Amino acid sequence: MSRSRASRHLTPLLFAAVLASPLAWAEYPEKPITLIVPWAAGGGTDATARIIASSLEEQLGQTINVVNRTGGSGVVGHTAIANARPDGYTLGLATVEVAMMHWQGLTDLTYQDFTPIAQINFDSASLSVGEDSPFDNLEAFVTQVRDKPEGTYTASGTGLGGIWHVALNGFLMDQGIAAGKITWIPSQGSAPAMTELASGSLDVVASSLPEARSMIDAGKLRSLGVMTPERLEGFPDVPTFEEQIGSDFTLGAWRGIVGPKGMSEDVVATLEDALKKAYDSDAYQSFMARQGYGVVWRDGDGFEQLMAEDDQKFGKIMGEMGLTH
Repeated sequence: MSRSRASRHLTPLLFAAVLASPLAWAEYPEKPITLIVPWAAGGGTDATARIIASSLEEQLGQTINVVNRTGGSGVVGHTAIANARPDGYTLGLATVEVAMMHWQGLTDLTYQDFTPIAQINFDSASLSVGEDSPFDNLEAFVTQVRDKPEGTYTASGTGLGGIWHVALNGFLMDQGIAAGKITWIPSQGSAPAMTELASGSLDVVASSLPEARSMIDAGKLRSLGVMTPERLEGFPDVPTFEEQIGSDFTLGAWRGIVGPKGMSEDVVATLEDALKKAYDSDAYQSFMARQGYGVVWRDGDGFEQLMAEDDQKFGKIMGEMGLTH
């Protein structure tokens, strides 16, 4: 066989070998990434998404475009994440509502429709009362709620069936008190609820501690405690429920990076590694500390376990509250 004919025969083989070589392909990521946020710009979830995106850009060497997809109490954005191509170029900052929406009949989406990559935040529930409240401490609160007729006290902090509504009733159930014993007044978030609480129109507000910080610092409210095993670093003077009354019930709002179901293990591993470095960065840690947001890291497996456990926990509590469909 002539040299020219041999070359012609070898060329397809060499071409195939080159294509099969890892060096033939650019390593992920080779183009910008979109990070979908299911909530509006300017809120806590949006702020968390933008600071982690900025830190993640430095690790991956690619632009990360944060896109807000709002509507349907988080359904629109989470659906957009789940329906994206699982190629690693569309991710999302999923929130605790993933464990709640389907129980309310708002969507069929569950945690199983996503690829969990890492949890980066957790804000535990707390209870706040007015400065002149008769509830001197958590024990007094539990005792009086238990002894008084249903509807004696009112509470707020979010809309009906929102995270803080469920947290309050989950705690009541933990104490052997029927869900719904306290009348819930829906609000458009914790800020207006705090104002109503300070004016004496409410008896208690359930929220994260960062949401209550300004009113507590101003002396208009005080905290009865926080649902965590240990006191929060940013709030060392606020006692836990466990140290006050021995309750180990915990519940709160989490945020974490996810992708659509079916992502490549190699891509997930790359993202998880980069996210851990972004999470540990001074930029992310100092920002979260300034805001008072909780920082908790769980890798993909740990995050998936949390979502599965919360899915069952929320289903039980919301069922008792009459909120499941």
